[in-house]
Amino acid sequence: MSSVGKFALIWGAIALFAAAALTLQLSIRQLSIRQMPAQQASGQTRVTAGPDNCGEGWTKPSAGIQRFSVKNTSITGMEVYLQNVASKAVYFDIEGFGAGATESARAVLGGGSYRFVCLPADGNAAFGSTVTISGTGAIANLTPGVVPVTRNDLIPAAKAYGDWILSRLPVLIADTHTLNTDVTAGNLDAAKRDWLTAHTEYETLGAAYGAFGDADSEINGMPASGRTAIDDPDLTGFHKIEALLYGGAPAATIAPYTTGLVDAVTRLRNEFPDVRIDPLDIGLRAHEILENALQFELTGRADAGSGSTLATIDANITGTIQALAPLRGILATRYPQIAQTDAWIARSRKLVESFRSPAGTWTPLDGLTRADREKLNATISQTVEELAPVAAICDVRRTS
Repeated sequence: MSSVGKFALIWGAIALFAAAALTLQLSIRQLSIRQMPAQQASGQTRVTAGPDNCGEGWTKPSAGIQRFSVKNTSITGMEVYLQNVASKAVYFDIEGFGAGATESARAVLGGGSYRFVCLPADGNAAFGSTVTISGTGAIANLTPGVVPVTRNDLIPAAKAYGDWILSRLPVLIADTHTLNTDVTAGNLDAAKRDWLTAHTEYETLGAAYGAFGDADSEINGMPASGRTAIDDPDLTGFHKIEALLYGGAPAATIAPYTTGLVDAVTRLRNEFPDVRIDPLDIGLRAHEILENALQFELTGRADAGSGSTLATIDANITGTIQALAPLRGILATRYPQIAQTDAWIARSRKLVESFRSPAGTWTPLDGLTRADREKLNATISQTVEELAPVAAICDVRRTS
C-alpha cells in the first residue's frame, strides 16, 4: 500500500471522534496524509514548491492559522513540509505530491522562524527562505510540530523488539509441543486448554508478523475466501487445529496438524535470528495489532469454534504494549499524549479481562450482551485511534 493510502486508512476514521486531543491528532494527520486539492479559498497563501522556488509566496506571515495553497512547479513528484528552522519540527507534510499538482495545507503557528522544505523524488532537498513570526503571546490550539524520525532512530527499537520476539519463541515451541503431546495421547480436553495457551502466546507477537513471512500463514493463517477452517484443504496451523479440536474430530485426524505446527514454529525459531524487522514497520505495527483485532476478532471472523476471541484480544493488548516499549524514547519528546494512550490501553485490558471468570474461562463473543458488545467495540476503537499518531510519528521522512 502506498504511503498516501496507508495513512489515509489510518486517519480516515479520526473525524468520528471529538477527542480532547484533536489539536495533536489534526497535526499528525497533516504530517501523514496528502491534503485535499486546493480550491484557492479566500485567505490562502499561494506558495510554490520546486527546486528553485521552494516556499516562494509566503511574504506576509502572521501568528495564528496559516492556510496555504501549495503548487508543485517541478516536473517530478515531490514531498513538501513546513519546518521550524531551530527545532526542525514539522507542522504538515504533503506526500505523493505530483508534478503540477496543487494541494492545500494549514497550521496554527506562534512566534518562531519557519521555512518550507521541498524534496524532489529524484533530487536533493531545496530549502525555502526563512520566514519569521514575531513573538505574539498565547495562541490557542497551536499545531504541535513533530521532529521527524529517521531510520537510524528506529533501528535500535527494531532490534530491541526483535530480541524480545526471539526470547518468546522457545516458549511458543514448548507450548506447541505440549499441545501435540496431548493430541497424540488422545487427551483432547487437555489439548483444548493447551491450544489456547499456545495460540495466545503467538498472538502476543503481533508486530513481527510481517517479518515472519510465509511462516505466519503456515502457523496462524485464515481460511481462503469462501472456505471455512474445516473445509479449506490448504489451511494449516492454529485455526485448522481449532476447527478440528472444537468440531469433535478424532485425535488421529488432528495429530498431523499439531505435528506440523510444532515443525513450523521450530523452523521459525531457527530462521528468525537471520531475519530483520524493518524499522519502518514497527510504529505502524504497534497501531495495526488492535486494528486487526477490530477487523477480525471483534467481528467473529477469526473464531473457528473455540469461542476464545476475548483471550486473543487480551493477547493482542499484550502485543501492543510490547511493540510500544522500544518506541517510548522516540515518543517521549514527540507525542505528549502517550500517557492518555496508555490509559486507553489499560482501560481496554480491564474491560476485556472483566469477561474472564476466576477459573480462567473466557466468555464467548456471542455470550456478551448487546451493551457489552457495544462498549467493547467502542473502547477498542478509541484505543486504536489513540495509537494512530504512533504510526504517523514513526513514519520516516526525508530530511535531505
